[in-house]
Amino acid sequence: MSTKGRILIIDDEKDIRTLLGRVISLEGYEVFQAENAKKGLKLLREQNAIHTVLCDVKLPDAYGVDLIPELKKAQPLCEIILLTAFGKIEDGVRAIKNGAFDYISKGDDNHKIIPLLAKATEKAKLQYKVRELEESSGQRFSFRQIVGQSKAMESVLRLARKVAKTDTTVLLTGETGTGKEVFAQAIHYESPRSAKPFVAINCSTLGKELLESELFGYLPGAFTGAQKQKTGLFEEAHTGTIFLDEIGEMDLQLQAKLLRVLETGSFIKLGSTKETAVDVRVIAATNRDLLKEVEAGRFRNDLYYRLSVFALHLPPLRERRDDIPLLAEYFALQTATRMKRKPYQMDERFLQLLIRHQWKGNVRELKNVIERAIILSEGDLLTADTLPLEFHYEDGHTPEHPLRIDQIEKEHIRKVLAYTKGNKTKTAQLLGIGLSTLYRKMEEYGIEK
Repeated sequence: MSTKGRILIIDDEKDIRTLLGRVISLEGYEVFQAENAKKGLKLLREQNAIHTVLCDVKLPDAYGVDLIPELKKAQPLCEIILLTAFGKIEDGVRAIKNGAFDYISKGDDNHKIIPLLAKATEKAKLQYKVRELEESSGQRFSFRQIVGQSKAMESVLRLARKVAKTDTTVLLTGETGTGKEVFAQAIHYESPRSAKPFVAINCSTLGKELLESELFGYLPGAFTGAQKQKTGLFEEAHTGTIFLDEIGEMDLQLQAKLLRVLETGSFIKLGSTKETAVDVRVIAATNRDLLKEVEAGRFRNDLYYRLSVFALHLPPLRERRDDIPLLAEYFALQTATRMKRKPYQMDERFLQLLIRHQWKGNVRELKNVIERAIILSEGDLLTADTLPLEFHYEDGHTPEHPLRIDQIEKEHIRKVLAYTKGNKTKTAQLLGIGLSTLYRKMEEYGIEK
């Protein structure tokens, strides 16, 4: 049975421990209990993925503030909330420095425990997701790694999980940056073909001839420069899955050849007269309206219906705003882990600006914005000052310090340039502007090239 999270309560007072456990269980959490530090540490070492530890400061065999490093050593990704009968400011400061999520007083702060527990547990869950992603080295994705709890995403995920178990051709539609390739990978790795190859190609990046040779391969002498045989991506994906991104960009003649593969499971290499048989599942994706493309004569009607046996539309980020804080936390943890930095917090103004933004680049844009904010941040708190200027102007709002706009932008550019070690292309990408715009702004602000 799924739960909101797994909680460990360490407290030597049985009545308090039992009462807390009952209240937290009723909220939908799985609860473990220990009467002292020794038993608590033993439970942490034996159990998988405890998300949050509620620990009394005064235990018979340990002092909670000093116990934090040992708890973290037993389960590095768990969050720790210290409970004390007599709060001391110096203890609270030391607890946070030692890695505690928070430090609260019993009795006075009882109303804070459940909301605080929810925040700590959600953060821990995200940290476990980041670890899964890091361990996978980007080679394996599953639905567990797709972040989103909105109704729109839950609906898409439910359908995707169902179709993953089949061998059906899937068409993923949605705006650029909505995560179509991530979904394609998840469908493959949750399918019976998961141990077989997953091959992806973007159909918009290659011309007709080059794309045809990449997909189907060729024999020596098939065309000028073809000196040796080339295996195409359909052959490489045999018994596995091929992901055809931006399928709407494919040339009409090549569409006919793709239709033949879908209908017969075979194709003819360039320069050959023999058919090559393959067993491949096809997942295609597009940000275009293919029915309009069919009406305009740019896409084959028969291919459209063959591809859209099972169509999934991924909602744009502006239609799933409830997911924005969760995604922001996830990308912040992911970036901090990659940069070997401590986790980042986000202030309320920062989150409100994220939620209000239109996100024309969707999840991909959000990921870049969070990475840039971390680069520009001075400490471990992400504030509104680390966001691009357009965030402040949306919906009629203006920056809190309008007289400093030029200075803020200049400092942003300077910091990102330092982070990329002067790489202008990467800097422009992180800033979300064109390369020519970057050069113009560098000249305007007197930033050395």
